[in-house]
Amino acid sequence: MKITFHGAAQTVTGSKHLIQLKNGTNILLDCGLFQGHGSQTDEMNRDFGFDPETVNYLVLSHAHIDHSGLIPRLVAEGFNGDIICTPATFDLCKILLQDSAKIQESDIRYANKRRAKKGEELFEPLYTAKDARTALTFFKRVKYSTIYQIEEGVSLSFEDAGHIIGSASVHLNIKEDGKLTRISFSGDVGRYKDLILKAPSPFRQADYILLESTYGDSLHEDAVPAADKLLKIIEDTCLKRKGKLIIPAFSVGRTQEVLYSLNSLELAGKLPNVKYYVDSPLSEKATMVVKSHPWNFNEKVQEVLKVDDDPFDFKGLNYIEDAEESRALNDDPTPMVIISASGMAEAGRVKHHIRNNIENPNCTVLMVGYAEPASLGGRLKNGVNPVSIFGEYYQVNAHIASLQSMSAHGDQSDLIHFLNGQDKTELKKIFLVHGEIDTQNIFKAELNKRGYENVEIPNRHESFEL
Repeated sequence: MKITFHGAAQTVTGSKHLIQLKNGTNILLDCGLFQGHGSQTDEMNRDFGFDPETVNYLVLSHAHIDHSGLIPRLVAEGFNGDIICTPATFDLCKILLQDSAKIQESDIRYANKRRAKKGEELFEPLYTAKDARTALTFFKRVKYSTIYQIEEGVSLSFEDAGHIIGSASVHLNIKEDGKLTRISFSGDVGRYKDLILKAPSPFRQADYILLESTYGDSLHEDAVPAADKLLKIIEDTCLKRKGKLIIPAFSVGRTQEVLYSLNSLELAGKLPNVKYYVDSPLSEKATMVVKSHPWNFNEKVQEVLKVDDDPFDFKGLNYIEDAEESRALNDDPTPMVIISASGMAEAGRVKHHIRNNIENPNCTVLMVGYAEPASLGGRLKNGVNPVSIFGEYYQVNAHIASLQSMSAHGDQSDLIHFLNGQDKTELKKIFLVHGEIDTQNIFKAELNKRGYENVEIPNRHESFEL
């Protein structure tokens, strides 16, 4: 048996890990889009590193685009097997993959206009809306803690990873030549004190673990609740400086946490009386899906539901639908809070809001999740000044803030907690994925210190015999 790491290897996006069995069966774990790699991004997304026609099964950990976003391309290039995921992941993929396809087509139309003027060869989108619709017909839904027989000798189960609605850690039992091999893939590990979701579920003993490592080098700050920090930033920006607060937020996960925090402030009678906008049609749809899966909420949210039937809504909240309404926000000089996708500020309406406000010292851009260092969000977090937006440079006069405690990814202590149920003497190897190399080296050293001796950090396209 062999495993090859085709994405999220010494980087955070593009999750793709291929398990090849001796009998010829190929199982792909995730099929994610690379994001935030500048001019290299398109080429990385067009090169799978394997032939999609040879993949028999795709097991999807969760719906975020860096884990699911290349599924339509995989299908368009010949994949014809089952795509296995949780029911909530399927519900989210129905909206996320269609939206991603629209972005692919829109971006290519824009690029091709410029290329046509120069007489250059025109590009094809990574995939189309039709490809996304076709891909959705391949999905099979499996509930948490259910043994699902993929084929003879191969079974899987999902356990709640606590990252977003429907997110799962994947646990495979594979029998070859009478020998059982237990492989676990963490997907993205959530927080054990998440604002909204239940803590990650324990899982059975494994021989090999693929473990995400996004924040393997750091601890999130929890001393001050996220709502209180958010309140201070709103007061400083909107009340004192009379500026706009721009919050790049992923449509699934971060947007709902921001809304939940704002709703908590309203319930406590603390929410400032300013305008609040969610400027993302996708975020509105995603929030509806999240609301339809309340059994994933933790006990604290369940208590809130007893006094508030919608913990993601509050007085003064407005959803922006069309592009004209979005553009009108830039012409409105009054203080406001704008929550908009994408979370890395690499695309979508939030990029326009940042461009229109980045040179205003009264405004604030608040990062509430992970951002690839090369992405616009990552460059802002790292203090790059000036920054390039849509090919033009802008001075960063606005305040740049970060709310790390809102991250949906577990920190170093959460990741170590995630491993706690494992007998180290039975665990043959841990592969660190979904992390930057400097972070992974620090996390590997910490794991070694704690008795996890065999820890690998794979390169992209690197293979290992199991």
